Amino acid sequence: MKKAFSVLFILLFISCFAQQKSSSFTETEILAFMDKNAKVLLENSKANSVSIGVVKDGKTYTKHYGEIDKGKGNQANNNTVFEVASITKLFTGLLVAQAVVEGKISPEDDIRKYLTGSYPNLEYNGTPIKIKDLVSFRTGFSKDLPDTSELRKKQTDSSYIAFKKMDDEYSRTKFFEDLKTMKLDTLPGTKFKYSNGSLQVAAHILENVYHKSYETLLKENILSKLNMNSTYLNPDKSVVVANGYDGKKLMPNISDNLWGAAGYLKSTLSDLTKFIIYELNTKNKIVQESQKNILNSDTTWNGYFWDHIQVDNFGRNCWKHGGAFGTQNMLLVYPESNLGISIIVNISNENTGNALGNAIINLTANLISKEDPKKMPYGYKLTKDNVIFTYRHNKTLDADLVKSVSIAGTFNNWNPADKNYQMIRKDKYTFELSIPKSQFEKDKNQMFKFVINKTGWLKTPKNTLNIENGPDQNLLLKIE
Repeated sequence: MKKAFSVLFILLFISCFAQQKSSSFTETEILAFMDKNAKVLLENSKANSVSIGVVKDGKTYTKHYGEIDKGKGNQANNNTVFEVASITKLFTGLLVAQAVVEGKISPEDDIRKYLTGSYPNLEYNGTPIKIKDLVSFRTGFSKDLPDTSELRKKQTDSSYIAFKKMDDEYSRTKFFEDLKTMKLDTLPGTKFKYSNGSLQVAAHILENVYHKSYETLLKENILSKLNMNSTYLNPDKSVVVANGYDGKKLMPNISDNLWGAAGYLKSTLSDLTKFIIYELNTKNKIVQESQKNILNSDTTWNGYFWDHIQVDNFGRNCWKHGGAFGTQNMLLVYPESNLGISIIVNISNENTGNALGNAIINLTANLISKEDPKKMPYGYKLTKDNVIFTYRHNKTLDADLVKSVSIAGTFNNWNPADKNYQMIRKDKYTFELSIPKSQFEKDKNQMFKFVINKTGWLKTPKNTLNIENGPDQNLLLKIE
């Protein structure tokens, strides 16, 4: 159903900006940031159309650029319906989270408790797959359903035809047959493996729990409640879905004869911003559950079918990428900072994911906070014998999410897991580490960064005096 893209790991390096002033932007400033990033994205992705939706401090901003079909002048608008592909997974995750909140299921439950039929194969050395493993992409499944592994080994410009044919021919009957012969290749809960099949299993479980179809549950519990009136699993023939391209030719739409829970939704930018507003509601118990660190990871986590959730010094941030044959969408929410972004492009090829990822990273950097114009040193101070590194987390954020802060730089091969550079928690919000000067080479500029939970690399604030003059903008340390 979905192509593989390299965007997931590029996003692990987005972070925020210590010592910058968190203050509101004017509408003119926000729209200007959107314009700037859309221009770059149009050029880098070669998409015909770019649509950007921003929710910032409770206000919504949307703009559309280019045209759906080259040369036709048919610019997208807030009512243009796009395939959103794997963004669908977030909706399925919310439904599972709702079932947990309502006490219908437990994250600790064996998934077989809710499957129709007997599945003795769905365990590894006696350990079953639990609900929390399912929603975290850690089932231990040895393959996806349907199994696209062979098709992915040798992809060409025409591979979409084979992917489309497989989805067209794959039925629920075949799905259950394959599930009965599925082998687990590792202990559930331990190994991340992105899987569309996990979502279809989740949809089947939801139907058995609620005795309603997945589509009905979607409409009743999310679409209707959020007034997402232009979001569909199976739209009427009168609904026109925007064309998408691979850069050269018009591409077909996704097929799904299963439940559609992995990537079959179609939606508008207007509806997606409503969804973002919902995901930013930190008081909503279902949203809380869906973004929860359900496996108690000390680094990143997946919540309920997110690509990944991590922490930087503007709080928890949740990422999801959706890729169809001819469109891609990136969705990001920073619940603690009241920021959410959705960017849609109507192109999908091997270069699109990185272009889209860079665009949302750069737009986030523009919108997350205003820069303090006062220049100052940052990150460390020197004593007679030691270098004392200090990091202070924003006191308005949930410091309990910060499991660790480390230092990675030229002096330790940029290794955030280096045991010698793990900072010591002095209080709830302050981390410190004292290192003898003798461990650093004299009269040489050393470069470093702070890293939260070993994955959240903090981007150096531009108002810093000790900053590298280069694209990475590392912090500088020099022992004289």
